[in-house]
Amino acid sequence: MAKQTGIIKLKGTIGGISFYKTSDGHLAREKGGVDANRIANDPAFQRTRENGSEFGRAGKGGKVLRNAIRVLLQNAKDKRVVSRLTKDLVAIVKTDTTNERGLRTLQDGNLNLLEGFEFNLNGKLGATLFAAFTKAFDRVTGDATLNIAAFSPTIRVAAPTGTTHFKVVMGAAELDFVNETSTFENDETAILPYSAADTAPIALTASITANSTLQVVQVVGIEFYQEVNGQMYELKNGAYNALAVVTIDTP
Repeated sequence: MAKQTGIIKLKGTIGGISFYKTSDGHLAREKGGVDANRIANDPAFQRTRENGSEFGRAGKGGKVLRNAIRVLLQNAKDKRVVSRLTKDLVAIVKTDTTNERGLRTLQDGNLNLLEGFEFNLNGKLGATLFAAFTKAFDRVTGDATLNIAAFSPTIRVAAPTGTTHFKVVMGAAELDFVNETSTFENDETAILPYSAADTAPIALTASITANSTLQVVQVVGIEFYQEVNGQMYELKNGAYNALAVVTIDTP
């Protein structure tokens, strides 16, 4: 792999060299690899096919989760969240002790390993919100809750420079990895002044399907704003907003 440094950036394939653009810049590499038909049929590539099948299943599962929480994720994510999430879900697929290699699934793996996953490494929840909170999911009622006692924002929130206001968000997603569908509900505080002495106690609730038989993921986040002439603007387009998985509940 080589980086393109000229004024004119190329895309496509010339003379066996592929030119393409990534988040790391314009790159080039020699075209090659094993014939796709051989990978699909040659017994020597059985393990490759098995790994590819499970990787694909993890990738689809990641898309189910991302689509479910999109309303919050669009405000708090980094450039590599897709690859990071897929990597963790591949590891979860491999914890499936029910199905054979190549047929292992997310729903039969240990999804609890996803707890603590940070969707934005530029603004981690664990390094941003220091107010103690309690969270819970009641599978019978379908209620996901978040409670935070009154706290001083300037002491309990590590806000980026320029912050004048913030809000706390919470959501719950019911995930059907088999049918690649989901249900999602969320709740949030009002936009709160960062310089206030103390907040009021925070109590958020998001209700999904009662008595669900599917995996449920609860996420919590914090978003930052700057007030200019009475208008609220997302601080640095949300670059430092935090969002993390705080609860995994499996049937």
